Amino acid sequence: MTASLELWPPTPRGSAPSRLDRVRRKIAELPCALLLFAQLTALLTYPFIETRAVDVRETGRAVFGIIGLLVLFLAVRAVRATPALTWIAVLLGGPVVLLTVAEAIWPLNDVVAFWSALLHALFYLYTAYGLIRYMFADNWVTRDELYATGATFTVVAWGFAYLYSAVQLVWGHSFTIYGEADPGTRTWFELLYLSITTMTSTGLSDIIAVEAHARAFVLLQQIVGMLYVALVVARLVGLTIARFRQ
Repeated sequence: MTASLELWPPTPRGSAPSRLDRVRRKIAELPCALLLFAQLTALLTYPFIETRAVDVRETGRAVFGIIGLLVLFLAVRAVRATPALTWIAVLLGGPVVLLTVAEAIWPLNDVVAFWSALLHALFYLYTAYGLIRYMFADNWVTRDELYATGATFTVVAWGFAYLYSAVQLVWGHSFTIYGEADPGTRTWFELLYLSITTMTSTGLSDIIAVEAHARAFVLLQQIVGMLYVALVVARLVGLTIARFRQ
């Protein structure tokens, strides 16, 4: 009989598992569900920070950024496809945490903001790569892998939003709002709105890329979104249907 590795300490014989133990086991079994719900919660909560003063908004954004990175790291740690995935995530995530704190302290420093946005984008996109490796590891679709389809979508959308933030710091006035005479600097939440509308292919939002480099990255995300639906989602749907038929 082979020994199995338990994620949590076993419950003593003769005693029923406590509610906390059940919650811990559920989190261990569904890390992608935790990631997805954390991302959606941040999506609904961020507008309350966006409307406040600049200093409060940047501090709140830093707090949400660190919490989001923590959730991301836990998800990567749980579903890592290779041992290299974890240490690369740590290698990217460590500087990102420091830059997120620095961005809250110096919210008007463009150099700090640029490197923070760029490393955020790399961290999120690398996490998306890890989640896709997790979903393609075998031909059996688990419940957590179904949650992973949504989590991967949000992670890619977050990554491109940060990438757009870095783009507009290098090429100023890259994005504008429809009807606005002079292109200005868009907030991160506005760029997330652009990213999600681009990924879902629902059509152009009222935020438009007007600079050539910015349009190139928007085109790249449109291609990524199309390939994600065609390859990843279609594969999981096909495997799920085949499983129920069997």
